Amino acid sequence: MNKIIVLILLFVTFPASSQEILTLGECYDLAEENYPLASQISLLEDKTARELEVIQKDYLPKIDLNAKASYQSDVTEIPLDFGEQSLETVDKDQYRATLDVEQLIFNGGKINTRSKLKELEYRSQAQEVRISLYQIKKRINRYYFGILQLREQMALLDSKQEVLAERVDELQSQVKYGTALPASEDVLKAEILKVKQQQDEVESQLHTALKSLSAYIARPVDTTTVLELPDQGMYIQGEGSRPENEFFDLKEKELDENKNLLSKNLYPNIYGFAQGGYGKPGYNFLDNSFQDFYMVGIKLNWNVFDWGKVKEQKRSLDISKELIDAERESFNFNNNIELEEADRNIIKIQNMLVKDREIIELREGIVETANSQLNNGVITPSEYLTEFNNLYEAKINQQLHEIDLEMAKADYKVIKGNTEN
Repeated sequence: MNKIIVLILLFVTFPASSQEILTLGECYDLAEENYPLASQISLLEDKTARELEVIQKDYLPKIDLNAKASYQSDVTEIPLDFGEQSLETVDKDQYRATLDVEQLIFNGGKINTRSKLKELEYRSQAQEVRISLYQIKKRINRYYFGILQLREQMALLDSKQEVLAERVDELQSQVKYGTALPASEDVLKAEILKVKQQQDEVESQLHTALKSLSAYIARPVDTTTVLELPDQGMYIQGEGSRPENEFFDLKEKELDENKNLLSKNLYPNIYGFAQGGYGKPGYNFLDNSFQDFYMVGIKLNWNVFDWGKVKEQKRSLDISKELIDAERESFNFNNNIELEEADRNIIKIQNMLVKDREIIELREGIVETANSQLNNGVITPSEYLTEFNNLYEAKINQQLHEIDLEMAKADYKVIKGNTEN
């Protein structure tokens, strides 16, 4: 007997334990991971890694293989007479093959600066993608809390249908004993059919919302999935950090690194070089035979005077930085206004909920009286339905406002940038 009880308990509790539970934070994370735009970050990372590798190769020696064969119309002759001896004239056909090697010795740290600049460019571009992904959170709020509202509506409609069915049973008994007219029962049955229509409409909206949320988070979400209502009691106190502010910081760092690179462009470049080759003639133009030759040395390249070009370029970068500061100020200004509007919306909904509770309390008393009057034949079923529908309309409004309040708080946190709390 005990084994049977255990098996029954396991059977009953298994479906509940197999239900998937989703939180709002998990939906945020899944949406950001699976939204098509998210793949751009990894692509940008791969692209930057290859560009950095190319920049670092500037440290490696430059090796050139050159070959040349030529024939010229005239050559240099030295008109000197040494009697029986004479200087050999260089042939008009000449051949040369060389291997040239050039190694950077010093360039003022330009390569490292270019690498840092490339990394900052990647971080700025990746942050720009994150800003676009961040905007998805508001859409997730609409679907997530919309599903919760539709489920509450469905639950209240089910409750409404059950109460109406009970009233129908009571009226059937009254009709049977002649204390009520048959038409009274039909009025309530028609209302039950109307409730079923509303249930069908809400169910259709619910399936649409579930599919939309499922598409955004790339995970199946159905009627069995449990969506937890987040606890956001301290929504205002949380510290915020919008991704836009980090983007502005990165763009300013990028401009500073550009200025640093411009300064380093004023430094000299020092190279070591070597050349080895084989040809006719070699370095000795008086020797008209094929010969080996080589040369090693060091060279300097320095643009001593740039006519103030770097100075003007730096000034241009300073102006760009001022533009970023203006853009940051504009963003924060608009964001603060949006926060104030969101806060006022929260206060408005809180006040509505206070009135909702008062309305429901009054409506419940009215319906209780109407129910007694209906049973005693004082009022008609239509008059009873009017008060009954008013009560359930008030209950639905309260449930919608309660979830509206949590959605408004979630929107406030998204606007402020403290969705991690």
